Amino acid sequence: MPKESMTPKERWLAVLTRGTPDRLPMDYWATPEATRSLMQHLGTGTEREMCNRLHIDYLVTVGPRYAGPPLRRDTDMYGVRHRDVNYGTGVYSESANHPLASYDTVEEIEAAYTWPSADWFDYTVIPQQVRGQEDHAVRGGGSEPFLTYCTLRGLEQAYVDLVVNPEIVHYCLDKLFDFAYENTTRIYEAIPGRVNVSYVAEDMGSQTSLLFSPKQIRTFLIPRMKRMIDLAHSAGAYVFFHSDGAVRKIIPDMIAAGIDVLNPIQWRCAGMEREGLKRDFGQDIVFHGGVDNQQTLPFGTVDEVREEVITNIDILGKGGGYILAPCHNIQANTAPENTVAMYEAGYAHGWA
Repeated sequence: MPKESMTPKERWLAVLTRGTPDRLPMDYWATPEATRSLMQHLGTGTEREMCNRLHIDYLVTVGPRYAGPPLRRDTDMYGVRHRDVNYGTGVYSESANHPLASYDTVEEIEAAYTWPSADWFDYTVIPQQVRGQEDHAVRGGGSEPFLTYCTLRGLEQAYVDLVVNPEIVHYCLDKLFDFAYENTTRIYEAIPGRVNVSYVAEDMGSQTSLLFSPKQIRTFLIPRMKRMIDLAHSAGAYVFFHSDGAVRKIIPDMIAAGIDVLNPIQWRCAGMEREGLKRDFGQDIVFHGGVDNQQTLPFGTVDEVREEVITNIDILGKGGGYILAPCHNIQANTAPENTVAMYEAGYAHGWA
C-alpha cells in the first residue's frame, strides 16, 4: 500500500482546487445508531478513533452557542416543538407543531411572530472548536431555509404557498436567508480564513423528478442561494450544494449560481446516472457521495459494496473531482461490515 503524503485537509483542498491528492478523500455521514454500531464492531472508543481506523477524512464542523431567550423543553428557537419518533431501528426528531400555519397574510406574521437573530448566539466559542484540528478541513455557515419554512408552515402548506401565497414565501425566506447570511458572516469573522466548506443546501428532488418547478426554484431559491454562495466565496470557502433526489434539470442553474460541490449523487434516481453527470458536469463541479444507502449499503453484500465503490471511483473519480461518501446518512439497518467494506475499498483503490 502506498504511503500517505497529505493531511485530510490537504486532500480535500487538492480535490476542491482540481489538483491531485495522494489518494481519494473519504467523508462520513451516518445516524447516531449506525455510528454506535460501527464503533462497537471496530472496538473503538471514540468517533474520531473510528474515523482514523477507516482513513476517513472527516470535516470539523463549527458553530456558535445559543445564548438567546430561554427556550421551552423540546422547542427550538423558531418555536417548533420536536418529538422523537422511533422507526424501529433508530430515532428521528420530527416537528410536532407549525408556528406559522394559522396565518393568512404577511401582516399577521409581522404582528405576531418574533424571528430569531444572530444576536442570540455566542460566536466566541468557535476558535476553540478548531484548536488542535489543523490537519482537518473546516465546515461552517451556510443555509437551508426552505426546510425551515416547511416546519414553520407545515409541509403541505409550504408547497401550496408557492402557488397560492407567494408573498408569504418571499417574506419568510427573506427573513430566514437574512439570518443565515448574518450567522455565516459572524462564523467567518470568528475564525478568519479557516472555514473551507459551507453547505448551501435545499432538497429539490424526489426519486423521480423535481419537487418544485424549475421556475419556482429560479424565483424563490436560486437568487437567495446565490447571495450565500457569493458570501462563502468572498471568505475563501467552497460551496457544498446538497440536494437529494432527481435534480439533473436544475444542476446547470446551480453551477451558474456558483456551487463547487454536488452531493449526494443518488444515482438510482431518474436522470442521475453517474456516467452522464460526470460527462456533462464533471468539468464544473466536484462530486461528493455516490455510495447508495437505499439499496447497496443496507441490503447488498460486502462484495457488492466494494464493487460499487470501485465503479464510483472509475466513473466519478476519473480525472479527479470526487470525494467518496454515502448517499446521505448511513442508517442503522446497514451492517457495519458493509460500512467497513466501503471505506476499505475506497482506501485500497483510491490512490493517485
